[in-house]
Amino acid sequence: MALSYQALLTAVPVVLKAGNVPNIVGEAGIGKSALVADVAQQLHAKLFTTVVSLSEKGDLAIPVPPLTSESFVQTDAYGSLADVQFGYAHTLIEIIQYAEAHPEQPILWFLDEFNRGSQAVQSELMNLVLQRTINTLKLPAQVQLILAENPDASMTGFESSTYGVVAGDNAIKDRTVRLVMRSDAADWLRWAATTDSQRQRPRIHPLVQRFISEDVTRLNQADPQEDLVATPRAWERVSANLYQLEQLPPVTRETVALDIFQGDVGADLGRSFETFLEQQAIHLTPQELYTSQPVGAVVPAPILKQFQVMSEVQKAQVLRSCLQLTRDYPLTDERNAGRFLQLMQTLSQDGQFALVQTIGQNRELLKQLYTVNVAKQQPYVTALYQYLQQVASWSNQ
Repeated sequence: MALSYQALLTAVPVVLKAGNVPNIVGEAGIGKSALVADVAQQLHAKLFTTVVSLSEKGDLAIPVPPLTSESFVQTDAYGSLADVQFGYAHTLIEIIQYAEAHPEQPILWFLDEFNRGSQAVQSELMNLVLQRTINTLKLPAQVQLILAENPDASMTGFESSTYGVVAGDNAIKDRTVRLVMRSDAADWLRWAATTDSQRQRPRIHPLVQRFISEDVTRLNQADPQEDLVATPRAWERVSANLYQLEQLPPVTRETVALDIFQGDVGADLGRSFETFLEQQAIHLTPQELYTSQPVGAVVPAPILKQFQVMSEVQKAQVLRSCLQLTRDYPLTDERNAGRFLQLMQTLSQDGQFALVQTIGQNRELLKQLYTVNVAKQQPYVTALYQYLQQVASWSNQ
C-alpha cells in the first residue's frame, strides 16, 4: 500500500522513534526531499543531505595520508577522520561537530537517491545503515538516517519501472522500513496553499494551484509525445517561473512564457497552462463550487452562471476533480450532494453519462450513497443517488 505525503508525515517519525531506518520509495519529483525537510522541522531536527548518486567509490572508505596535523579532525567521543573536502567524509565531520555542539538536538542524515549510486558506493554506506559505523568512526546516538529511492523493477508493484537504478543489497532491504510514497492531489494542494516563510507568499502560485485543482490528473502526468513528465516538482518550477514572469513587461512575458512552461511540463500541458492563464476568469475549482457563500445545497447564482459559461470539457474536468476530492468534500454531505447534482445537470446527456461511468468505478462511493439512500434521511444525497441510477439507465434506451 502506498502512502500520501500527509500520511508519511506521521509514518516516518514513527519509524524513526522506533529506532529504525525509513526508506522512502517514490517516483522522481514526487516530493520525497520536501517530505524529509518537513519531517526534520516537525522533529526540530538538524537536517544534513547527501545525494548518493553524485558520490564516488572511496569517498568514505579510502584513507587519506595525514600530510599535516590539520588533515585530521579529532572528536572527544566519536573517533577521528580525515577532513576530505568532498563526498561523505566532510558531511560526517559537519554532522559530528554539530552533534558535539548540540548534544540534545536530534540530527537527520538524508541519503537521497540511494539506489542510484553504484554498487560500490552503496556497499561503503552499508555499515552506516546497518552498524552505524565507518572505519573507526561511530555515529552519535542522536543521528538518525533516512533513505530515499526511486522504484526499481524488483520491487513489488513497480515491475514495469524503467529507472536507471542499482537494486539494493538484501541486507539493506531487511534492515530498513520501505515506505512507498504516492502522489496525492489533495495533500499537494493543501501544502501548496501554505506560506513560504522566507518569501512571504504561497509555496505554489495561486494560478498553478487553480490549474491543478480543475483537473488533478495534471499533477503527475506524462506527455506521450515527449520525454518530459509533469511531476509535483515540475509544477513547483512552473510556480517559481510564473512568479518571475510576472515581474516582466507583458510583451516580454508573452514572448518567453510558453517555451518556459513547455520546458517544465511538456508541450501539451505547457500550452494548456498558457491558455488557462489567458482564460482564468472563467475557471472554477472544487473548493469554489462547494464552499462559495451563501452555504447550502444550492449553488450560488454567480457561481452557477460562471460554471454554465465554461466549455463542456472544462465543466467535466472540474466535476471529475470533485470526485477525486471526496475525502475533503464527501458526496454523503447534503450540501455537497445538492451542489454536485445541480452542476452535473448542466452537462449534456453524453457528458452526464460519461461522468456516471466514472462514478461507477468507485465502488466505495456508490456503497456510501446507497447506504444513505436506504435510510431516506438526507434528501439531497438520496436525490443524487437516484439521479445517478436514472442516468446509468440511459445506456439501455
